[in-house]
Amino acid sequence: MGKLRKGRRARNIGVLFESFADAERPVFCLDRPFDVAPKDGVRFDVAGLAGLVADLSGALFEAGLRRGDRLGIVKSNHFDVVLLAAAAARIGALPAMISSTNRPEALRAILQRLEPRVLVADSAVLGEAVRAGVEVADPDVVKVAVDGADEEGAAGLPSLQDLRGSRVPPAQPCGDDEPMICTHTSGTTGVPKLVVHSPNTLLGVLTKLETMPLPGLSIRPDDIVATCIAFVHGRSITWSYAQLVRPPAKVVVIADSAPATVVETLREHRPTTLEACPNIFQRWENLTGTHPELFERVRAFINTFDAIHPRTVRAFLEASRRRMPVWGQVWGQTEVGPVCMGVYTRGKLRRSKGGRSPITNNVGRPIPLVTRVRVVDPQTRRPVRRGRSGLVMVKTKGRCLDYLGETDRHQAKIWDGWWNTGDIGVRSRDGSVRILDREVDVIPGTSGIQLESILLERLEEASEVIVLGVPGRRPVPVLSVEGDRGLDPERWRAATADLPELDEPVLIDWEDFPRTGTWKVRRAELRERLLGTQNTYGTGRWT
Repeated sequence: MGKLRKGRRARNIGVLFESFADAERPVFCLDRPFDVAPKDGVRFDVAGLAGLVADLSGALFEAGLRRGDRLGIVKSNHFDVVLLAAAAARIGALPAMISSTNRPEALRAILQRLEPRVLVADSAVLGEAVRAGVEVADPDVVKVAVDGADEEGAAGLPSLQDLRGSRVPPAQPCGDDEPMICTHTSGTTGVPKLVVHSPNTLLGVLTKLETMPLPGLSIRPDDIVATCIAFVHGRSITWSYAQLVRPPAKVVVIADSAPATVVETLREHRPTTLEACPNIFQRWENLTGTHPELFERVRAFINTFDAIHPRTVRAFLEASRRRMPVWGQVWGQTEVGPVCMGVYTRGKLRRSKGGRSPITNNVGRPIPLVTRVRVVDPQTRRPVRRGRSGLVMVKTKGRCLDYLGETDRHQAKIWDGWWNTGDIGVRSRDGSVRILDREVDVIPGTSGIQLESILLERLEEASEVIVLGVPGRRPVPVLSVEGDRGLDPERWRAATADLPELDEPVLIDWEDFPRTGTWKVRRAELRERLLGTQNTYGTGRWT
């Protein structure tokens, strides 16, 4: 297990890389060159990343960004979004990392809240906005194209490549309690919220889990750490910190989650730990059968962001050839970071197979020294007895500072010092937490997440299952099925015989599920598209 670097724990992402610039490890290996540095190759040491951050800070300064300004970053998924954010934070500006998967109308709303001085965006993003007739940013905002492509809406704009090589300004990062960075929520129910964190909340508190000595999960000096996450998410900042403070031998950055890319990348860099979003692991599940050798060295799998299903966990654990591989599931939110962690083994998954209570719905216990959890009645706000469902509340010193441009909304979710997650769950007698559903997505008398896990367990041909609750009708299951087999009616009847009565299944392609930047399914959009309604059983007051 790697030793922590004493006295070198920079809390500001703006100076994080340069404070570790003399480190011999890790080496960062990319599945494709950075979009902001397309000619700089696919291997970087920490000094190389620090140099790139400094160079980008010069480019942003040349574009007009100054201390106290705000920067919007809207680009395709890659680790370079973190480097751009670090470059802005280095000169004391407030960067907002924004997923390019947001539609132009949503981008317009997000950027109106941000009020950026400078916007750095992919040419494709700017072009899509023009074709949609949306002006994503006000005319006085300085626009810089990431790639300089001759795309409608980007033509004539300066590119990052044009600005690189400019004079590097001195580092002037913000104070530890001041706004350092904005990331955004997933946006499953509407326009994502801009979440503001300081150095203290994000790197001072929410990285504690990263550096705890967790058996089987902590980074080791000889590890090859591979990750495929949404790099616009706050998780990417705490993850970056972990790779520097507890450095492995190599870090493998997977920006493109397409199975073909993953196969090519992992053939060259066989990981010993692998992290991805739940829906990405689900997308890769077939690879455990077609290319099991890619995962045979993995001793630790990690997922964050969303619930994961037992079938997926089981497939990857069985593909590993390590004697005792483990799976760590971290449940949390952008606003409060990691809340609970559940650890699963092959034995647990084997014993739980076929059960009516999916093991991964239990997300474990609160993170020691970081978070406290209680479950309350939504009406009275009073704690409910263990074993009863209610709203899950969290208390942590790592709570975000604000929702930028929506302070009232942020304040409405703080109940007597506790953060209202908007999730419905149950606190078990042993202190662990079982998540049932988002409050807006509740289905009376059952759990949609639980039904989805059960159906995926019983229908191996299903690659995605979403169960939608709609007032006035039975819960509606929406499925994608691998290949051209379709869904056999007899298998469906057998799979659902002992479940609450469901509506007839709706079949769509995996690609037709609307997804967020973290690959979560946008249930509200799916409900309206397929069922023609936005009505739910939940109130949606705490989304």
